Amino acid sequence: MRSMRWNRLFVFFAALLFAPILMAQALPADTAQSPADIAAATAWDKAAKAMQAGPRTLDLRGQATLKLPEGYGYIPTAEATALMEAMGNSSDPNFVGLIVPTAEANGDGWMVSVDYNPAGYINDDDAKHWNADELLESIKEGTEAGNKRRQQMGIPALEVTRWIEAPSYDSTTQRLVWSAEARNKGAPASDDATVNYNTYVLGREGYVALNLITSASAVESQKPMARTLLRQVAFIDGKRYADFDASSDKVAGYGLAALIGGVAAKKLGLFALIAAFFAKSFKLVIFGLIAAATALKSYFTRKG
Repeated sequence: MRSMRWNRLFVFFAALLFAPILMAQALPADTAQSPADIAAATAWDKAAKAMQAGPRTLDLRGQATLKLPEGYGYIPTAEATALMEAMGNSSDPNFVGLIVPTAEANGDGWMVSVDYNPAGYINDDDAKHWNADELLESIKEGTEAGNKRRQQMGIPALEVTRWIEAPSYDSTTQRLVWSAEARNKGAPASDDATVNYNTYVLGREGYVALNLITSASAVESQKPMARTLLRQVAFIDGKRYADFDASSDKVAGYGLAALIGGVAAKKLGLFALIAAFFAKSFKLVIFGLIAAATALKSYFTRKG
């Protein structure tokens, strides 16, 4: 048992110190030395070192807090943005950071993108009578419209195939959950499709979005984790949905149905490359890096 613990510790430190080398070895020989792969390894290394392990309370743009449980880590905005860009994805000013697992019990192969969108107050009345089939069709159309840009970036075109979870909204807590399956066009049905499991909390001046990036085969087992994180989000006094003042506050130009079928759908597929990134055996190095950073911080905390 002691030997096993030392072997794991050695792997963690080796992963942290020699990330670019380990990343290159995880790649096929014909792509191992590409600049993009080295950039991705460097971005992961910096992200792991900057990661803040839970439990801790995260500030979400002065609007809300997220109580990050033990076993999860938060990658701050700057390092998370560099990481997303290294993997071929884009981010915008609403992007807050990434949540990743730091404990083996939480599984692997996923990330949660955290955003705060200052869209204004979103009227939730249409949640009482929306049509799930029509919403899915809107998402399909929005994804198809985005395929031209994806192809220009060298990313395969996507198609939305089905609901993983049809939209549901709790008017008491102002929490919205929905998820659709997206896969590369022409891909065999046996391929493990990319899934964004989208969760939102509405506030007075905008909304917080936590989007789980995972695969179709894993999403069912990871839904409880995503919902746990959603429950840890709380708007601060004066910023809650119930604090809305119709005489002075900004109102968003769309409702919940448009948030799902239009605005939020633009992000569907943004993270498609992450699924491919994990599939290349990178997750072994990635989570070694994260575990290494955690081990280092723990060690120096004890020494201090």
